[in-house]
Amino acid sequence: MDGYIKAIRRGPAVVVSPETRFGTDSAERACAFHRSFPEYAPTPLTELKNLAAALGVKSVRVKDESFRFGLNAFKSLGGSYCVGRYIAKKLGVDISEMPYDRLVSDEVKNRIGDITFVTATDGNHGRGIAWTANRLRQKSVVYMPKGSSQERLDNIKALGAEASITDLSYDDAVRLAKTRAEQNGWVLVQDTSWPGYEEIPTWIMQGYTTMGLEITKQLQGEIPTHIFLQAGVGAMSGAMTGFFADYYGSELPIITIVEPNKADCLYRTAEADDGSLHKADGRMDTIMAGLACGEPCGLGWNVLLTYAKNFVSIPDYVAAKGMRVLGNPLGDDQRIISGESGAACLGLVAEVLQNKSMYEVRDQLALDQNSKILCISTEGDTDRNNYRKIVWDGFCPSF
Repeated sequence: MDGYIKAIRRGPAVVVSPETRFGTDSAERACAFHRSFPEYAPTPLTELKNLAAALGVKSVRVKDESFRFGLNAFKSLGGSYCVGRYIAKKLGVDISEMPYDRLVSDEVKNRIGDITFVTATDGNHGRGIAWTANRLRQKSVVYMPKGSSQERLDNIKALGAEASITDLSYDDAVRLAKTRAEQNGWVLVQDTSWPGYEEIPTWIMQGYTTMGLEITKQLQGEIPTHIFLQAGVGAMSGAMTGFFADYYGSELPIITIVEPNKADCLYRTAEADDGSLHKADGRMDTIMAGLACGEPCGLGWNVLLTYAKNFVSIPDYVAAKGMRVLGNPLGDDQRIISGESGAACLGLVAEVLQNKSMYEVRDQLALDQNSKILCISTEGDTDRNNYRKIVWDGFCPSF
């Protein structure tokens, strides 16, 4: 069922042991690696005081990933870290011994030769892989699903990747990348997992936790009451949930996972609550291209099952609202250019708090005047033409 907000609340599973794979120590290692890149700088954590007042909550903060490595999205964190980890393992050394300067050295290039990294992507992950391969003097091949943006394809090609838009869904493009990797001896770098393919997705997810470490330092000891995380396969949301669970422990904020109606595989898995992963079928023709994934990441789901409290499925107009709210700030609030997937969580927060008919969802999410809200804008206007259609013309297929 599409076209309206659906939310379910579930009690987290019993925690047998603390989360460590994506915890603070792992994030410190990933962040140290990222800091070795000349382009590295922490992305802004922006407090929107006037928006918080208008919505009737204590605070709203948004992590703006449009500044990440000059690539307009967060995905390069996972792509760069997994490639670095792969090369380090191939050389038999720890990632701490493979900073950027060494990775691009003639010594390393002569030892490892030419490696081709292959992936499927709607755009942002593939661009991160292409950028990393380009920086580290390696090759990349990128397959994009049907309907992908020409601008995103051009951005990937500009980084030297062999890239194309297929006539496949995202999940079938992943299977194509897997097949081509097996046929050609390439290295598959995908942030979704399945039995037998978990090491590289784990590295990608650990790379994402650099965001979490930056956020906790930028908060300077203040603890949010609510964290909203958008999800495609659930790799980023799972990694960040794992990080926050380890960092905050018993003070873990309420974590809510947000997906498009047309690609809400995690929502469906949570709703079924039968121990199995559930797919989202159909065309998945949502404006939130970065979240248009039909099959959950098992690694991500296992973390979300343990620590996430709410799962919400939203129509496209909610993400479009988030784009407009962030792009048209109140008073002296900072303007944030957020793409369709990046604005999903803030759009949900604004809609639930402003729309009086949403009181049941608001109560389910436990939002009130004391709420301190954290969202992550995972991308900027990575498809500028589509961004303008939405914020200028009001274009939105779900209207």
